[in-house]
Amino acid sequence: MEYISLFVKSIFVDNMIFAYFLGMCSYLAVSKNVKTANGLGLAVIFVLFCTLPLNYLLDKFLLQPGALAWLSPKLAELDLSFLSFILFIAVIAAFTQLVEMVVERFLPSLYSSLGIYLPLIAVNCAILGGSLFMQQKDFVNVGESAVYALGSGIGWYLAIVFLAAIREKMAYSNVPRPLKGIGISFITVGLMGLAFMIFMGITL
Repeated sequence: MEYISLFVKSIFVDNMIFAYFLGMCSYLAVSKNVKTANGLGLAVIFVLFCTLPLNYLLDKFLLQPGALAWLSPKLAELDLSFLSFILFIAVIAAFTQLVEMVVERFLPSLYSSLGIYLPLIAVNCAILGGSLFMQQKDFVNVGESAVYALGSGIGWYLAIVFLAAIREKMAYSNVPRPLKGIGISFITVGLMGLAFMIFMGITL
């Protein structure tokens, strides 16, 4: 039940886009059509699901104060938490590179349409934010971190696909000229954020 609660909350209540506004640059830039948004959303799910549990293990057994006590009692007082950003980004960059190579090899059209935004997953603040939130939430095991990663990735995926679908429809709508393009997109994202606020009352 705790896993279900964590999973649902990470998708709807603690949505990376609508609750914390993380990953907005690629979110707005790649959400022009559903196909491209779908590809980037799946890539974000994969990178989050792979990197967050690994970063949890690094934090638990390497970075936290006293985490190295399992190696030697002499290292019990060692604090490597200042390396968190460097190691987290290194892990994220490694998996992003893997995704980029796979997409380039098997989905060249998607690779071309994503452009620079695919390798930029390595510095996507939603991905890094997931690992930093993981530290704050103090999960008790790697399973919770994996559930949180999957839920957060799905939440980001739903947000970008929903916006892409709306923007495709708006391309054929009579939008006032001053609001065309990014202007109406900002308004749409704001309304979607308000809509997602209804989930804040969920209790599981």
